[in-house]
Amino acid sequence: MRRVLSALMLPSLLTAALAACDDAEEARSPMTVRVLVRDINIRPEGVECAGTGPYTHFHNRAPFQVTDDAGGVLAEGALPPGTSVATFEEDLEVERVPTYCEFAVPVTVAARDTYRLVVDGHPPIALTPNDSEGPALVAVVPS
Repeated sequence: MRRVLSALMLPSLLTAALAACDDAEEARSPMTVRVLVRDINIRPEGVECAGTGPYTHFHNRAPFQVTDDAGGVLAEGALPPGTSVATFEEDLEVERVPTYCEFAVPVTVAARDTYRLVVDGHPPIALTPNDSEGPALVAVVPS
């Protein structure tokens, strides 16, 4: 009787073991998603900001997803407040300067050829790998 039960259970145990191997988690790497929203504001650097005009969906607590080319979700969360960053590296010698509104979000994602950012259900934005300030996925909106 034990041999019969063993023979009947063996295929299902093997199937479960193989499925567990298929579901093994991919290696993931920490990086930062950095999005610069061109909002054409003149303000001090380092102040809290949000997207304007057609980019008002870029704001504190807006839901986001990092997806791959097939639409698979690699990371998700909520945007932090944006921070104003100077548009030009040149010192304009004034307190208020043209700025972008930058959103920087730490994520941990699996390696893919293509990454996209979806903010609050809007169309995906292509993200480009950039290691100039550490591992990051970067976009400028509008591109």
